[in-house]
Amino acid sequence: MIKTDILIIGAGPTGLFTVFEAGLLKLKCHLIDALPQAGGQCSEIYPKKPIYDIPAFPEVLAGDLVDNLMEQIKPFEPGFTLGERAETIEKLEDETFVVTTNKGTKHHAPIVAIAGGLGSFEPRKPPIPTIANFEDKGVEYMIREPEIYRDKKIVIAGGGDSALDWSIFLADVASSVTLVHRRNEFRGALDSVEKVQELKNKGKITLITPAEVTEVVGDQHVKGVAISQKDRESFVLETDHFIPLFGLSPKLGPIANWGLDIEKNAIKVNNALDYQTNIPGIYAIGDVNTYPGKLKLILCGFHEATLMCQSAYKRIFPDKKYVMKYTTVGGVEGFDGSKKEAPKAVVKAIN
Repeated sequence: MIKTDILIIGAGPTGLFTVFEAGLLKLKCHLIDALPQAGGQCSEIYPKKPIYDIPAFPEVLAGDLVDNLMEQIKPFEPGFTLGERAETIEKLEDETFVVTTNKGTKHHAPIVAIAGGLGSFEPRKPPIPTIANFEDKGVEYMIREPEIYRDKKIVIAGGGDSALDWSIFLADVASSVTLVHRRNEFRGALDSVEKVQELKNKGKITLITPAEVTEVVGDQHVKGVAISQKDRESFVLETDHFIPLFGLSPKLGPIANWGLDIEKNAIKVNNALDYQTNIPGIYAIGDVNTYPGKLKLILCGFHEATLMCQSAYKRIFPDKKYVMKYTTVGGVEGFDGSKKEAPKAVVKAIN
């Protein structure tokens, strides 16, 4: 039985940052994740994808963000159960919880924080009859290592942030990048749309809209895709890789059977207080939760984790009064005995 103060389901950015905020409160954390490494989608799906909306980072690769978070929480010595899925939960008479994984590993904690992102997921595949024949033979539904596209011809399909961002990124990697979207308007961030248009004007990206890829052609590997447009005949475009980026189809998995209030595949929480679910002691933070005005952004998950930890402390120690100290004043003291002191000049100025 693994015992901890806060058991975190999901080791993505929100789950990892929870360890830091809990550590400041002297609360120990253990994380469970079905993936074989920490980082969630940032590590598994797009470690080389740039992220632009993390405060103080004009641009940071998803994998580097995870590395920085792991370094930040190192002093608080979190435990990890990786490659195992949280399967069942049992509430004991003392109001604590036992969570068991699909491999039988048991975890005991007074607080459970579900930070499972979108849950388990699989890519949404376009309805192209021949596409299954070319999976891993030039058809990829997610980009893990951009270098495989070095000096290659690629066709990306999609109209959201992922399709736009990867088209921008790969414009300096591939020999040619063609972006196909079924509409003239894109769903992604305006800044990304403007960058794609700018690269198109410079001849670094070919933009084909409104259009759809209707067939993948080749033998043992992709050699081209058939593109259909309303006002012209279908044509075959030569390519080495076809990358349809239509998003992920999320599923909560076994967590959906834990008796939590679920709305549209997300867990309802009380955002007016502390992101607690309908079961006291179980919280949901990050993309996995829902409430009025919810935004599925990493920085929102960081905020939710911070408030959740404050509530968890009060639940674990109802008779203790916690006085919040700014890290600029008190520094950061880890469980390993290390301490990052706040500069004396800063302390004096604040005091």
